[in-house]
Parts: sequence; C-alpha cells; structure tokens
Amino acid sequence: MIAPWAMDEAGSAKFGDKRLDRRFARLLDALGNRANLSIPAACEGRSEMEAAYRFFDNDKVTFEKVIASHCGKTLQRVAVQPVALFVQDTTEIDVTRPEQVVQGAGELDGTRRGFLMHLLEAFTPDGTPLGAVWAENINRTEGVSHAPAAEKRSTNKGKPIEEKESFRWLKGLREARAAAENMPGVQCVCIGDSESDIYEVLAEERQALHLLVRACQDRALQDKSGLHVREQVLATPVLTTATLQVRGRKAKTAVEKRGRRQSRASRKAVVELRAAQVTLRPPYRPDRELPPVTINVVVVSEVNPPEGEPPVEWILLTTLPIATIEQVELVVSYYCVRWQIEILFRTLKSGCRIEERRFEQIDRLTSCLGLYLVVAWRTMFVCHLGRECPEMDCEVIFEPSEWKAVWMATYDEKLPQKPPSLKTMVHLIAQLGGYVERKENEPGPQTMWIGIQRMYDLSLAWDKFGPGAKLGRS
Repeated sequence: MIAPWAMDEAGSAKFGDKRLDRRFARLLDALGNRANLSIPAACEGRSEMEAAYRFFDNDKVTFEKVIASHCGKTLQRVAVQPVALFVQDTTEIDVTRPEQVVQGAGELDGTRRGFLMHLLEAFTPDGTPLGAVWAENINRTEGVSHAPAAEKRSTNKGKPIEEKESFRWLKGLREARAAAENMPGVQCVCIGDSESDIYEVLAEERQALHLLVRACQDRALQDKSGLHVREQVLATPVLTTATLQVRGRKAKTAVEKRGRRQSRASRKAVVELRAAQVTLRPPYRPDRELPPVTINVVVVSEVNPPEGEPPVEWILLTTLPIATIEQVELVVSYYCVRWQIEILFRTLKSGCRIEERRFEQIDRLTSCLGLYLVVAWRTMFVCHLGRECPEMDCEVIFEPSEWKAVWMATYDEKLPQKPPSLKTMVHLIAQLGGYVERKENEPGPQTMWIGIQRMYDLSLAWDKFGPGAKLGRS
C-alpha cells in the first residue's frame, strides 16, 4: 500500500508511460520512509531495487518531470494561504569521487565535480514549507574560469545577464511572478539572499509580486548628493530594536575571504531597525539602458556584538510597505524565513544523503535528486506542522498503523481510544530518532528522518503481525 502523501505528490506525474507514473509513486513512498538508507536497503527485495534503478535510468525520467507533480501540489497549497514567501537559493551538489568519476558531471571550483541546484521554495510566514515552485540544475560541463578575479569581473561585465549564471535569479523571480499572477488573493513575496542583489532583479517588472532582497553592495543613489544607500538610511532615526537568533556557520574552505562566508558561532543579537525609501542610480550595461529603481530599504544593525565578532548588518531592499514599525518588523521577520531553505538543503544532503548516491551518470543522479527534494520537503513539513498545529488529529498526516505501532513501541501500554495529537505523534517519532524531550526545544529534521524510518519498519510489522493482521495458518 502506497502512503497517501506519496500518492498526492506523485498523482499528476506524467512521464509518458503509465508504468513509470505508478513506479514513481511507489519509489517516493519507499525512499521517503527510509530517506537515509541506500536505495537497495530502502527497497523491498532485489526486484524492487532493480525497478528503482531502471526508473532513474529511463530516458523519459528527467529532473523536471520528477518534480513537476510536486510543484503542482505546492501551488495548490500556496493558493489557500493569505501570504506566501517564495525563497530562492542555490546549493552545490558535490559528487567528487576520486575512485570513480560521475560521467557528465561538471566542475564546481576546478578541483571538485558536481553541479548547482537553484531552487524556488514556498513557505508560510511561520516557516512551514509548502514545497518547491520551480528548480533548475546548472552543470558546468565546459569547466570554470581560472583567470584572476579582476579579469573574470571584466569579462562578465561585457556579457548580457542572459549569458551569465546569475541569470538564474531573474528566472526564479519570473517563475514566482507567474505563480503570483495566478493567485490574486495571495500576497506573494520573492526573497533572496545577497547573491540575488542584481540590478536587473530589482528593475524587473513584478506586478502582483513583492520583492525582498538582502543587498551585497552599497548602491549609489540617483540624486546628486553623492550618498549611497547605507549612509542615507543610517542617518534616519532608529524605529525600534529587536532580538534576532543568529545562526552559526563554518567556512567551507580555510582560504575563504568573503565576510558572509566566514565562520561564526550561534548567538542572539540585539539589533536596531531603520527604514527609508530611496531611488537607486542604474549601473551601466553595454547592451541595454536600465531605469532608476525606487525601493524601500530596511537596515538591521547589531548594537553590541561579542568581542572579536563582526556586527550583524542586513540591508534589505523591498517593495513591501515600511510606513509603520509593525510593517518594518514584518519585513525583517519575512527575511528570517529565508534560513529555512538552508535547513532544507541540509536535510537533502545529510538526511537524504543525495551526494552519496552511487550513480555513474549525472542524468540518473539529477532524477534521483528530484525525488529526494520531495522527501526533504516532506520531512520538514511534518516537523513544522507539529509545531504550528499541535492539536490537529495525527491521522491527518499518519496512517493508523503508523501511530499505533509507534505508540506501542514507545509506551508499551493500551492504545488510546482516539488518535493522539499531531504534536504528540511528532515528538514520539522524533524520540525514535534520538530526540530528547526538553521544554526549550522542538524536534528537528535530523531526528525526524531517522524516526520516520523506524516508524515505517514498525508500521510494516504492525500490518503483518499486529492486531487485525490476517496471517495464513495451516
């Protein structure tokens, strides 16, 4: 029996072969319940394993077709929300394997092999993931430039944006705009980190879509004052203060020089908020003339950073209103949701172990990536729903055999007369994955993906041998 959630996400899949459509739903169910296992271990027997590899090896199965059904379900979930945040970001899929090169894999930085996945993921303002809206893979099969940085910058300046890798941010914005235009009752906001601070993105027509981008450069203003954005906004009065949870990070390489890529410890930061509206002076482009852009700016500045730590400072460019303190605080809270896509990427790599999948061809790996992208979303969705809808009946998400088996394995006592709450069930599953119950924290994706695997095994045993199971007897 295929889990209802897998049937829903795969229900409109169209691979051009009904057998592939059915196989996709079965694979989504099997691999989704055992996300951190190898494909042979997640499949039930040799025939299922071979069918899985044949699926990924089929020419009709592509990354785009694998995620298409899920993207359609995502838009249905977005359509019933008052506000939807479309977060876009890029992650590296590193498949460097000295012992066996993955055929068709391009370069990441000259020494590592792999490709980039650029994702547009929808969230609610409280951080609940709604799913992927659009995604594309960028495979540098022609290699990367090893010229000095100054030479690369000079070369890139002469290219139209359509010929640059950064064009992905504009494509993501356009996909978000297309979705927003079909949902006039939903306030849609497209959010990007400092990599998306591209003037063409800021100048793009948006219609029903709002924009929220963290600036990576201090842009010049259109007026003759000679001022730049940061100086202009910092000269305005402080509107309010707030406390932000700053996530720790570790630099990927020892030679990393960029400030936003340096290692730092997690901490709570007290910040001041300022806001103003400015008009940006357009930069020169050899192939087109860009217009001035009038945009709202919110500057978030840390007051007293720890000794030896650089202060947190965000310059947020947005089309959202900033007339009141509440609106400014809302802009900051929306941007904080952007971190959820980083957690999704970690779930995809650590939980679903996508970089460890042993495919010999890059096309097979990207098809597998599409499936596990849905699995990673599902894991995060269950975590967040347990926090935001704690009193919901757990059977909205879980099958009776799943919650009953987990209950008996955890408590070893008589089943309750009615299903437990969703929060209770999420906590029980997380405990199977190593979560320790504490008042100050909630289960995270890591304990959930391990717990879901154990839940699947327990529910399988419950169906085969538990009360109500029909066992053949001589």
